[in-house]
Amino acid sequence: MRYSASMVAPKSPRPALLSALDAERPERTPVWFMRQAGRSLPEYRALREQAALPMLDVCLRPELAAEATLQPVRRHGVDAAVLFSDIMVPLLLAGVDVRIEPGLGPVVTNPVRDAAAVSRLTSQGYGQGRWADGVQAVAQAVTQAVRELGGPSSPGASASDAATTPLGRALSERELAGLRHSAGNAGWTPVLGFGGAPFTLAAYLVEGRPSRDHLTTRSLMHADPASWERLLTWCAQVTGEFIATQVEAGASAAQLFDSWAGALSPQDYRSRVAPYSALAIERARRAVSPTTGAPAPLIHFGTGTARILADMRDAGAQAVGVDDRTSLAEALEALARARSGPCPVQGNLDPALLAAGPGPLRQAVTACVEAGRTAPGHVLNLGHGVPPGTDPSVLTRVVAQAHQDPQWQELAAQTWEPRPWS
Repeated sequence: MRYSASMVAPKSPRPALLSALDAERPERTPVWFMRQAGRSLPEYRALREQAALPMLDVCLRPELAAEATLQPVRRHGVDAAVLFSDIMVPLLLAGVDVRIEPGLGPVVTNPVRDAAAVSRLTSQGYGQGRWADGVQAVAQAVTQAVRELGGPSSPGASASDAATTPLGRALSERELAGLRHSAGNAGWTPVLGFGGAPFTLAAYLVEGRPSRDHLTTRSLMHADPASWERLLTWCAQVTGEFIATQVEAGASAAQLFDSWAGALSPQDYRSRVAPYSALAIERARRAVSPTTGAPAPLIHFGTGTARILADMRDAGAQAVGVDDRTSLAEALEALARARSGPCPVQGNLDPALLAAGPGPLRQAVTACVEAGRTAPGHVLNLGHGVPPGTDPSVLTRVVAQAHQDPQWQELAAQTWEPRPWS
C-alpha cells in the first residue's frame, strides 16, 4: 500500500485537525490514533532495539522521541503527530520513583497512601534539577518534530522538505508521500501534546500500579479530604506545566488523559476531581504555541465516562474524547447539557474492529464518520489506544477511508486477512 502525491486534501487554510477542534468543517475528516506511536509499528520496535533503553528513557532522548513521534505520520498519513511520551514522565521528573513494567504498566515504588506520604510528595519542589533538564528534553523533541513536519514557525520549511529522519536516515518515497498526504495543502502537520489528568496520576500514585477498581484511591479521597486536595492540586500543577511545556515548544493542540475517571460516580467526579482537571487545563490553556501564535485547543478524554462527559467539557476543554462504549449520538446528547455548550468530539472506533476483518471495519468507519457529521466538529480516533498487536496496514486503511482518498477504491478492492491478536 503506497500513498502518492495526488492523495492531497483540497486546499484548506490550516490543518484539518485544528479546524475540527475549532468547530469548523474541514474538507476531510481528521484522523489520528491514541498510541499510534509505539509497539504496533515495526520501525518503532527496531528503534527500541537499537536504542536498548527503557521506555521512559526513550521519552527523554529528544532525537529518539522525535523519531518515534514522526513514524506514524510517515506510515499512515494521519492528521496529527502525537508526541511520543508517557503520562508518567512528569511524575518521574518531579522525583517519583516510577517505572514501566512490560505487560503491566506503570509501577510506583513507594505508593502515596496517607497524609504523611502526601505531605512528603507535595512539599518537594519540582521546578529545577531533573525536572528542568527533563522538560527541556521534552521541549526539544516537540520542536524537532514541528520542524520536521513543516510547521509555520519553521520559515521556508514544509513537510516534504524532511528528507531524513531525526537520526539521520534517508526517508523512503513511501515515507515522504505519507508526510505529504498528512500535511495536505495546508503544508504542515500539527504536533499534539498530552498529559495525564490529576485523578489518573493520583490513582497511579496511590495504588502503585494499574487497578481495576481504585479502591485505595477512592478510600483516601473520602477519608482524608485535606490530603486529597493537596495531592490533586500537586498533580494538576505538575501535569499542567508538562502540557504547557509542550505547547510552548510548538505543539498546536493537546489532550488530557483521564483514563480512570470512569471509576467515579458523577457526584464524586464533580466535587472531588473536576476542579483539579480544570486547574490543569487552565494552566495548559495559558500557554501559547509558537507554531500557531495561539493557545492550543485541548481534548479531554477518559474511558467509561458516559455519565460525566458534560462535566469533562465544563472543566474547560475545547473538545471531548468519547470511548467505544458510548455512541457519538449519546455523547452529543450528553454534551448538549454542558454549561459550556456543545463542542467537537473525538472518537470512537472500537479497537477490536482492527482485527475483525475488512467488512466490519469499513462499515464502522463509515458509520463513525457519518455520526461525526452531526457534531460541531469531529476527529476520528479509536475509543482507546492502539493495541500493540495491531497490523499497522489496517490503520493506514482507516485513514485512507476516512479521508476519502482518490485511491480508496483501489485499497477497498484489495483483499486482506485480519491478524489475530498476539
